[in-house]
Amino acid sequence: MADTVIDGIIGDSVQMQEVYDVTRKVAPSSATVLLTGETGTGKELIARALHNLSNRATGPFIRVNCGALSESLLESELFGHTKGAFTSAHETRTGRFEAAHGGTVFLDEINSVSYQLQVKLLRVLQEQEFERVGDTRTIRVDVRVIAATNVDLPDEVVAGRFREDLYYRLNVIPIYLPALRERPDDIPALVKFFVRRYAEENEMSVARVTTSALNFLTQYDWPGNVRELQNYIERALVLMSRGEIDVADLPPHVRGLAPTKIGRGPGNDIGSLCSSLVSLGIASCEEDASDVHAQVVSRVEREVILQVLRQCQGVQTRTASRLGINRNTLHKKIEEYGLQDESR
Repeated sequence: MADTVIDGIIGDSVQMQEVYDVTRKVAPSSATVLLTGETGTGKELIARALHNLSNRATGPFIRVNCGALSESLLESELFGHTKGAFTSAHETRTGRFEAAHGGTVFLDEINSVSYQLQVKLLRVLQEQEFERVGDTRTIRVDVRVIAATNVDLPDEVVAGRFREDLYYRLNVIPIYLPALRERPDDIPALVKFFVRRYAEENEMSVARVTTSALNFLTQYDWPGNVRELQNYIERALVLMSRGEIDVADLPPHVRGLAPTKIGRGPGNDIGSLCSSLVSLGIASCEEDASDVHAQVVSRVEREVILQVLRQCQGVQTRTASRLGINRNTLHKKIEEYGLQDESR
């Protein structure tokens, strides 16, 4: 088994064995790799494994979250800038590509890069050269590029948001990371790993996980994948009693129970909600109950997303994880509710 797994990655299902096999074959080369899969499936772990198993292992591994920065900041972050290139450029700064010389640069959420900046990325991939922002001097680098995305890039190409030539240049070696629901056989090993990890971090004894609790964990769909499982195991350890994690220590929706709905408790019928909204000027008497309910849900949803975005300082990956939704879903909600400024 030691030859078929990769250090730091848990799971020996057939799906993961395929990932390990491709990773080991590709690692020694300098070929560009495109990692695809849902949020929380372990794309960064595979990117680090590709670096550590390559002849660049002694060089730097530089990670850039492309979705966390605006276009101007991302360009400066990737390629650096000269003193005076823009208002806050008080000194010359080395970019991530330059810092990764002799090693690997990992571009996470590559789909978030603006169409204009994609041109400059394409040049680095093809020519291994670029200019800092505000400079005319060409800098040559020797870096391997590994990119990751949780959206379907061909769809982005069709929609005109992603350059077709850049997609083909990135998609030299595609590696798909399966969602956790596609490899349920790995869940017991992951549970055991996270129980030990958080028991050590919290200076607790390693808890036993009951068979009933493990059954629910195995049957749950895991939209947030391994990251969601990780969070719920930490939560269960904190809430458990009698030194074991049982069904009652799991979130209601993991146990197959419906989550609590806002505004559905006793005395909060649609009629009273309608009256309240009319008095507040939010809804009119002509609107039917379903319209009023939709307005309430939308307003509450917008406020929740807004507050979590602020808590996460606009970082969409962290916000989506905390909300327990896919980052692509969060991105659509941000556009729907006009929260683009908050996400920056």
